[in-house]
Amino acid sequence: MTLEINAATLKLIHAHLESAYPEEGAGFLLGTDGDPRRVTAILKVDNAREASARHNRYLLTPQDMRRAEDAADEMGLTILGVFHSHPDAPNVPSGFDRAWALPWYSYTITRVDAGQAGSTRAWRLAEDREAFEEEGFVMSDQ
Repeated sequence: MTLEINAATLKLIHAHLESAYPEEGAGFLLGTDGDPRRVTAILKVDNAREASARHNRYLLTPQDMRRAEDAADEMGLTILGVFHSHPDAPNVPSGFDRAWALPWYSYTITRVDAGQAGSTRAWRLAEDREAFEEEGFVMSDQ
């Protein structure tokens, strides 16, 4: 499975994550399912985690999920997954990420060092929920 994001959308993701620094930023990936899964829009959300934990945790609320579902429906898209940042840390899923992940979503993690977005990687939770598997990630011009 491959996740494809166009350059303009990835730029919006990076800007949101940089604005959240030094806290984790997050949002939803919206697009069309298939192979590849194509991200064509995002929904940025505020990190709802308590202030003392936002530097290495994010929280999406049920209200955020409802807003994402409504936005996707309005655009004729589906929620493909979640994007978030790891401030000053590797962009690999943590145990916390695994505990809250859903196997049918794609998860992109962007490393943000000193306020600057770096590399982005995509992950999918295995069906048995034991580990993440890295997903193919392609940036397109469209």
